[in-house]
Amino acid sequence: MANSGVEEPLVFNDDSIRLATNHIPNILPHERVFPVQLGSELFKLSGAAISSDAPSYFSQYFKCQIKRAEETGQDIGSAIRTLYIDRDPVTFKDISLHLQGYHVQPRDSTHFVRLFADAQFYHLPKLVSQLHEESIFTTVGGRQFRIPRDLFSGPGNSPNFFTLGFADFFAAPRDLFPGLDRENLLRPPSIIPPSVEGRSPDIFAELLHLLRGYPVTIRGDAHRAELLRDCRYFNFKGIEQRLVPHAISFNLARGRDEIVLRLRDILKSGISVAGEPTAADPAAGWVKYARPFVDVGKAYELVLEIGDESTRLRLLNHPLVSGGGGGLGVVNARAEFFGETRARLTKLLEVVATKLNLPPTTQLGMLTTRGGANTPSPSPGNTPLSEDLVKVVLDSEASVMLDGKPWAPVAEEEDLSWIGGDPDMGLMSRKRRRVEDQGEMEEWIVRTGQWRLRIQGSRGGKATVECCLVAVKLDAFSSERGRNVERSFLSG
Repeated sequence: MANSGVEEPLVFNDDSIRLATNHIPNILPHERVFPVQLGSELFKLSGAAISSDAPSYFSQYFKCQIKRAEETGQDIGSAIRTLYIDRDPVTFKDISLHLQGYHVQPRDSTHFVRLFADAQFYHLPKLVSQLHEESIFTTVGGRQFRIPRDLFSGPGNSPNFFTLGFADFFAAPRDLFPGLDRENLLRPPSIIPPSVEGRSPDIFAELLHLLRGYPVTIRGDAHRAELLRDCRYFNFKGIEQRLVPHAISFNLARGRDEIVLRLRDILKSGISVAGEPTAADPAAGWVKYARPFVDVGKAYELVLEIGDESTRLRLLNHPLVSGGGGGLGVVNARAEFFGETRARLTKLLEVVATKLNLPPTTQLGMLTTRGGANTPSPSPGNTPLSEDLVKVVLDSEASVMLDGKPWAPVAEEEDLSWIGGDPDMGLMSRKRRRVEDQGEMEEWIVRTGQWRLRIQGSRGGKATVECCLVAVKLDAFSSERGRNVERSFLSG
């Protein structure tokens, strides 16, 4: 027969209805209606609806009535009493929709906690499990946020402030209202929607943007500091590592990838040592770094940035090594560190020692017995360079600004000259020669420096290997006058 184009009506018979409901357990008679009154509003739920999420408060209540009627020979229809519950009927409308087979999704944080509390109070296992898988609703700085749970699945971003701080809401639904007697509980406790006060909602929105994999434009140092501060507050370690100031590049001259990081941002879990043994030095190698949770399986040669005027260099003017004949040479020096920088660098070298399978107490060049953090500096003229200071190399590849002028080592007989064409260079060289004749050392204060960390065999040191700082870029001054020249007035 040809299709007339008129749709035939769907016909449901008893068999099709049974097929639609046969997956619902037979806890209560599916066709019977059970009255539940919330406040002043009466709800009539079928046995199929109640049985669809059971055992529950409702199924137990009406099951007991049916059992009592059967034991006394009473008519079940007349034996069923209305269940009165002193709860919010508006919230129960959503719960009744859930029992009828509809998916109920929380609209905001208040709606979520009300559904959550009542689902636990009524012992609805399916609804509790569904809410456990729902997005996290929270308020930050007065603004509501809905956060999908899988947003925290990235490396290093869980556990965090939410999964730990709001465990009653977001943990697995094992114990309903922990610490309370549920059997005698007249009503669930009052639950306040989770909120975080005193934090910027704009910064939090940007962190969520980063968690979703999108880039965020850093508007300046203050903006980066705000992002990092709240990363640490919410314990988003993976995002924090993406935000710390760094520079990654491929050094074509050296044929390797490099990462520049500040000393304060170094984590011990990212440190490694790559050996590059030679015939002259089997222990040779370089310290490398991979940002935890970010640079997975990829380590870069570390260029360490140390600032805050916390480094003092003591230059050893003799001997000056060069390739020969008045060309650019190498200056050997020692570095002394102060304050927090000293403590951080000591920890760093302890980790490097561990990576080299040395005892963590091995001194790889740091001050030991003769140089605590508060130890006075050696007096110029009568104290030789201490082997307890970190060894430093300034070679012709280092970019050095000394007292605001370019500097490079020149291999001339007993002369450490400037390069830059200043007319007073001869005078300065003569002054340096006089200092050398008096047996004094030249000292620099490094305002900011970038260093590579080279591992090499120790030449008569306290350990079999040592860590040497190879200068990459330095901004230094040699006197108080040099520092004062760089000062600026507050008026601009």
